[in-house]
Amino acid sequence: MAWDPSQYLKFADHRLRPAVDLLNRVDLDSPSVVYDLGAGAGNVTELLANRWPEARIIGIDDSEEMLRKAAERATNIEWEVGDIGSWEPKEPAELIFTNAALHWIEGHTDLFTRLMSSVAPGGVFAVQMPRNFGALSHTSISEAALSGPWRSKLEPLLRPAPVEPPPFYIDILSSLSSSLDVWETEFSQILTGDNPVKEWTKGTWLMPLLNALEEPERSEFEAAYAELIFSRYPKQPDGTTVFPFKRMFIVAKR
Repeated sequence: MAWDPSQYLKFADHRLRPAVDLLNRVDLDSPSVVYDLGAGAGNVTELLANRWPEARIIGIDDSEEMLRKAAERATNIEWEVGDIGSWEPKEPAELIFTNAALHWIEGHTDLFTRLMSSVAPGGVFAVQMPRNFGALSHTSISEAALSGPWRSKLEPLLRPAPVEPPPFYIDILSSLSSSLDVWETEFSQILTGDNPVKEWTKGTWLMPLLNALEEPERSEFEAAYAELIFSRYPKQPDGTTVFPFKRMFIVAKR
């Protein structure tokens, strides 16, 4: 799908924090090659380059728009357009790092097995995925999609929650790992702006539905969703909005 880097980066600090938490749990001294799957606009890939300045850092994403933005940020990183759902390294990887990307890919049993099997002995597979799909921010997307004249266009695009609970991934990875760490964190994100939760989802989960509509339906659907979200995530007395957001983390060592 077409990504809008400027929309996604409106909340760059909040989106970056889980990547920092994940990176801090990666115990590797000096990998020679590091892959960032779903590199997007490159802000996380830069963290990898700063952590391991001697390594060859390769950021992979299927969005040319996002990688163009990434290339503006850093010229010491290799940027490759590619489908992360079918990607495999040419040789076993010392680190496969992926932040907020694999939830877009279906078939997690095969995907996680293949990616973990692509890690070299002693290497690490590090994953962060949102697991907030039962929250009102996301269920309201389906509600708005099914409640207007755009229903026939949007209903086929609605997806079930794409990320399973932690035991699912533990079952897949435990037999392939010498050590495995899986945990969840719910971030109480304090956002600013008129309707920030709507703006947040507009940069990610709402985008495929918006892209499927032409005007004026696109704006009408966005307005219907915005009305729901504004009532469900009310502003605090100081004008901010609290947006709880759960994320799952995995660090598997081969």
